[in-house]
Amino acid sequence: MEQFLEMYKDLGVSRQVYEYGEKTLKSLEARFANIDKIAEYNQGKVIGAMQKNRISAACFAGTTGYGYDDMGRDNLERVYADVFHTEAALVRPQITCGTHALTVALSANLLPGDELLSPVGLPYDTLQEVIGIRESPCSLKEYGVSYRQVDLLPDDTFDYDGIRAAMNEKTKLVTIQRSKGYATRPTFSVKQIGALIAFVKSIKPDVLVMVDNCYGEFVETIEPSDVGADMVVGSLIKNPGGGLAPIGGYICGTKKCVDRCAYRLTAPGLGQEVGANLGLMTSLYQGFFLAPTVVAGAEKGAIFAANLYEPLGFRCVPNATESRHDIIQAVELGSEKAMIAFCAGIQGAAPVDAFATPLPWDMPGYNDKVIMAAGAFIQGSSIELSADGPIRPPYAVYFQGGLTWCHAKLGILKSLQEMVNAGLVAL
Repeated sequence: MEQFLEMYKDLGVSRQVYEYGEKTLKSLEARFANIDKIAEYNQGKVIGAMQKNRISAACFAGTTGYGYDDMGRDNLERVYADVFHTEAALVRPQITCGTHALTVALSANLLPGDELLSPVGLPYDTLQEVIGIRESPCSLKEYGVSYRQVDLLPDDTFDYDGIRAAMNEKTKLVTIQRSKGYATRPTFSVKQIGALIAFVKSIKPDVLVMVDNCYGEFVETIEPSDVGADMVVGSLIKNPGGGLAPIGGYICGTKKCVDRCAYRLTAPGLGQEVGANLGLMTSLYQGFFLAPTVVAGAEKGAIFAANLYEPLGFRCVPNATESRHDIIQAVELGSEKAMIAFCAGIQGAAPVDAFATPLPWDMPGYNDKVIMAAGAFIQGSSIELSADGPIRPPYAVYFQGGLTWCHAKLGILKSLQEMVNAGLVAL
């Protein structure tokens, strides 16, 4: 015990904060054991897919130029398709981020005159310019795609009557954002998403459904593609990259949808035939292999955060006892000062750039100033320990990641220590 206290003291965590954390952890043993079982199941899925597709050392060879006959790239896409139980997958380092992956999926499957429907309210900030909710060159709106949304009901459930009224002959694609983004609504479970998909397809059977799966992969034993989604989309520097993928995104879904995405990403007529892997295959395969256990550690960190902060009077989404469907923990801190203190703690726990001070700034793609704390090995990798949020009421910070549970634990303890040091919390 004294050895641990001394170690945490050296890292800037006081005895008082450490002991408060240890007391909290005693009540979480059963929940953590269940998370480990989910990780074990998902690990089996990934290993099974790799074995089925006969992954060998030859798959790790680098390719350049056009990337024709890239065995490693093509087999990785088969592995993703098998894990997500889809007909096809597009997994490429040429996809620069999650927003890019979503843009490819939307622009490939929507044509001028089509309408995009969000039945879960306003999409995440960066997607608003893609759609044209906020004006931007090359938005879907500029290319003749209209947009309609149905807000959630006051209790954060789906407005089925409103959705039925909003759907019409132009409705081509329904987009469902699984995670909360910069909102303080619950993340949707795969079961809830499945019910929503079944509802919209009962109204219009040929409507396409895309699920923004960012931050949700491997948190449950099933994915939205198991419950009717035509496409599931995400970033490789979040959950499925396991902290090793240095860039990239994925789109898993029906062959027809994925083929169109490939033509949009590269060029009509070329599709998935081109796109060199640039020597990244080992990182992409190994990251996907590690992802189930990395996600489990991050989820434990999120639960620990809620159970630390909620008893101190801060609203947490999800709350301390609710079921989890992504790795993000929102904590409403009530002031810009508190957000800066919280983020200072996360930054101070990082292995990289721990000496830096996170401050709000004008970040591309956002209307409000955003504060971000991350000392990551890979820039912007939010499966690594990080915290961020827009500087606007209710001044919620979004904590996520941690490549190991131990690092996530240190980060959240450091955040609380900074809050105590700033006089914002009394233990």
